[in-house]
Amino acid sequence: MSVRPISGRNTICSLGAVFIFVFTGGLVGCSSEAPEAPGNALPAAQPVVTEVVQWQPRKVRIEAVGTSRALKSVTVHPEVSGEVVEVPFSAGEKVEAGQTIVRLDDRDQRLAVKIAKVELEDARRLLNRYERTRGSGTVTESVLDDARSAVERARLNLDRAQVALDYRTIQAPFDGYLGISTIDSGARVDTTTAITTIDDRSKLLVTFQVPELFLGQIGQGQPIAVSTWSSGSPDHTGQLVEIDSRINPETRTFAARALVENEPDLLRPGMSFRVSLDLEAGRYPLIPEVALQWGNDGAFVWGVNEGGSVTRISATIVQRVQGAILVESDLPEGMQVVTEGTQRMREGLSVTNIAGL
Repeated sequence: MSVRPISGRNTICSLGAVFIFVFTGGLVGCSSEAPEAPGNALPAAQPVVTEVVQWQPRKVRIEAVGTSRALKSVTVHPEVSGEVVEVPFSAGEKVEAGQTIVRLDDRDQRLAVKIAKVELEDARRLLNRYERTRGSGTVTESVLDDARSAVERARLNLDRAQVALDYRTIQAPFDGYLGISTIDSGARVDTTTAITTIDDRSKLLVTFQVPELFLGQIGQGQPIAVSTWSSGSPDHTGQLVEIDSRINPETRTFAARALVENEPDLLRPGMSFRVSLDLEAGRYPLIPEVALQWGNDGAFVWGVNEGGSVTRISATIVQRVQGAILVESDLPEGMQVVTEGTQRMREGLSVTNIAGL
């Protein structure tokens, strides 16, 4: 380039069809070289921050109010009428299966058993006598048949007398805890009188209602959490054991029942519980919240292809999960999405991940 100093003047130099005005303090000159024309090279890769897409199930929590009952629970009634002569247990005590909880006056029944035993012994002796003389011809076959029938009738009469005697003693049908009773010795009872209640509360059955939307998504064996309404009460775990076969047309729900362990005996039948049940419904891409962008045609993300260029991929929000979003999209698992630098993105732009640099 040739420079010709000219004081206090401006110079315009002509380079073909290009005019360049140069002013450098007191030096004015003309360049003999034209400026560089823009080339055809691709722009440099844009620095961005990306994260890898992971797929995970959509988690849904069902919360409901459940009502509990004992694993086994009965109200005890006597089989027969009579007078109470003994009440050996009190309310709240634990009993084992077969233990006597109430005894009725059984003097007549004991006598009936003794009489039935005597009649059975007489019938057996007569039959033995007939069988010993069977070969002599003094006893016919019809007489022997009658004697055998008499033995069988006597045996049945003894069994019936024994059953009547057993009915005078009311026993616990299974291991459990006795409820409050208003029966005392000397009271008259009949078959409609409620003696007491017995509950096996080693486990509780908690019944709750589930919206019909989740029918088919829950099944037997699924874990649940239950807690009482008292402050600071620890949660208890259980599992589903029964699902009703019908939908209630009025509430659009169906009943489910869970079995809850109660070995510490802290819970009681009839209590209400807050029931929580976690479900998993389908698998979806999990992306950071900042990766989701919005345009005129809805939400989308910028996904990074294997060659390092970005492409716009539509996405629909399914569920928000603690700073991330489950979306319904064609994002493959393991693909990277742009989380920082999204403002500069356009289709096909090359990018480079600067995370961790």
